[in-house]
Amino acid sequence: MEKKHEIDMVSGPLLGKILLFALPLMCSGVLQLFFNAADLIVVGKFVGSGALAAVGATGSLINLIINVLMGFSVGTNVLVAKYYGAGDEENVSKASGTSIVISFFGGIAIGALGFSISRPLLALMGTPSDIIGQSALYMKIYFLGLPATALFNFGAAILRSVGDTRRPLLYLTIAGILNIFLNLFFTIVVHLAVAGVALATVISQCLSTALVLRVLFRKGNAYSVGRENLRIDRRMLRLFAEIGIPAGINGTVFSISNTLIQSSINYFGSTVIAGCSASSNIEGFLYMIQDAFSQSSLAFTSQNMGAKKYGRIGKIFSLNLLMVIAVCVVAGTAVYFLRLPILHIYSSDANVCAAGAVRLSITCLCYFTLGVMNTMVGMIRGLGYSLLPTLVSMGGCCGFRIFWIYTIFAANKTLAVLFWSYPVSWTITAVVHLICYFFILKKIKLRIASGEIAAVSS
Repeated sequence: MEKKHEIDMVSGPLLGKILLFALPLMCSGVLQLFFNAADLIVVGKFVGSGALAAVGATGSLINLIINVLMGFSVGTNVLVAKYYGAGDEENVSKASGTSIVISFFGGIAIGALGFSISRPLLALMGTPSDIIGQSALYMKIYFLGLPATALFNFGAAILRSVGDTRRPLLYLTIAGILNIFLNLFFTIVVHLAVAGVALATVISQCLSTALVLRVLFRKGNAYSVGRENLRIDRRMLRLFAEIGIPAGINGTVFSISNTLIQSSINYFGSTVIAGCSASSNIEGFLYMIQDAFSQSSLAFTSQNMGAKKYGRIGKIFSLNLLMVIAVCVVAGTAVYFLRLPILHIYSSDANVCAAGAVRLSITCLCYFTLGVMNTMVGMIRGLGYSLLPTLVSMGGCCGFRIFWIYTIFAANKTLAVLFWSYPVSWTITAVVHLICYFFILKKIKLRIASGEIAAVSS
């Protein structure tokens, strides 16, 4: 069996393996986000700030619709990693096959939903009339490619579960290069504007999806997807639902709160929308950097829980937490001081850049609190508790933001007041997640001491 792309997460030193896992994943996330960044940069530079605002205004709605589906990929991560850590190849194959089938048909269903309700949702958010037509067009084309996007995310989740984060990085690099060339071709040569950058993103995503599926359909690995397991296993579907639905709800509620924030941004007009779209995309790179450690916490914890090596959980927690704080502080500080030069890459309009700088000046230096929050979510889900972090996030983060919008922001309608809702909600939620983690860990130790569960020596 081919093992050269996999990482042994259940034995030996952890630091090097976590870095070997997280660094390619970090780069993969940045490259995937670069698809959207390339869209924003090209339309901002070659079409205008109106097109930039049109593309940027779709972000929160796209995330709102696809997050239920992406929540299921968390189920893929947890189950495949758990069975792989336990050496249960039969269930690894069943989980992998079920994941692929779910992602394909789920992508079709949710893509059709997103296509049909794009414009009504944009209108409901108060999207300005001068950009709503272009925004709706971008969303419709994007959702036509959603089955490929879903297949890539689920396929990459299977590879991450066994420690392979390098091949998804390679495939995204190839697709990212294609995306840049297609963006320029469709926008400058064919003059398709917003439609062009949407088509470029979809075509590039199809390429990266084909490359991931090529690996999964190759025989000789525990996670290989053959004809015999390319079907929905009912038991696996139930387990996926138990883990994935709470994660999907969590992402959806986050998106709802972000959609409300986007609606509040729309109040300030298309120039501010353009600036905030650019700054949100820049902030997204910071998000992808910290998310690598959330994924690392999830995969390493899940595999060690499957292998019953509970003594390694504390080390996984400490190393991921220290690294995510260090990386977020360094990266956030760099973006804070370089925010205006970076924003000028997206737009030459001084007013657009000034609006974008407001958001970055508030969120960047506080981004480590989001890193702590999401790393704790990864740890708790890896321990087998998917609903708990969902409930905490719904109250501590999403509910608080909604409260902030209708009280504090309503009393003082400035961009700065609006964006302070992010770091305050991250901090509150991170603290509650930490309390929950230590409570769960204590519960596991009591079960080991009572002999209810057996632990394997680390």
